[in-house]
Amino acid sequence: MRKRILIVEDDEHLADGLQINLKLEGHEPILARSAEEGLRYWERGGIDLILLDVMLPRMDGFELCRRLRGAGDRVPVLFLTARDRDEDRIRGLEEGGDDYLTKPFNLGELLARIKGIFRRQEWYRETPTPTVLEIGGSRVDLETFEVDTPRGRFTLKEKEVMILRLLAERQGQPVDRFTILDRVWGYDASPTTRTVDNFIVRLRKILEPDPADPRHILTVRGSGYRLAL
Repeated sequence: MRKRILIVEDDEHLADGLQINLKLEGHEPILARSAEEGLRYWERGGIDLILLDVMLPRMDGFELCRRLRGAGDRVPVLFLTARDRDEDRIRGLEEGGDDYLTKPFNLGELLARIKGIFRRQEWYRETPTPTVLEIGGSRVDLETFEVDTPRGRFTLKEKEVMILRLLAERQGQPVDRFTILDRVWGYDASPTTRTVDNFIVRLRKILEPDPADPRHILTVRGSGYRLAL
């Protein structure tokens, strides 16, 4: 299916190459040379995916992604960057990115990552699960990402909701960290399972009466996590 893909990249050679190859794949690429220009294209709407360089002049890619997520937009973001430290990868994913690819990269790998992002979107939309989860005394709306708890209302991140949905699909059964990585981010999006653990910590802070002694999002030693409603 033809997708509108916004490329935010200040390397002219790389940007032009991406634009040409995405056209050959049947997509509609749109090119922005800066984060500010990318924001203007995003504000017009209709973007299906953003390929986002991290090291941009003035506003960097992390800040642009933060602004999109702060505005409530869940358009997929695939970071492209020369930064290859684990800390940068994890930060990109925790800022709301869907995947993280280090330069220089193979074109075939990039296209596979793009297909993986759209495949995970289809899983989330098409998997038959309840639209609302009752977890203890909290009510989680899987469509709006809003959570009503005894302590007030919160808004979850998309990946937090996807983790809950995956755990709900297998309610009562342990789901290992590698399965969570693969289904929610794509296995190669992060070099370790630390990202999953960090998201579980945040979910517990919102949903558990005592995050230090969880009753609903449980750790299964040696296996991963399971959901107890």
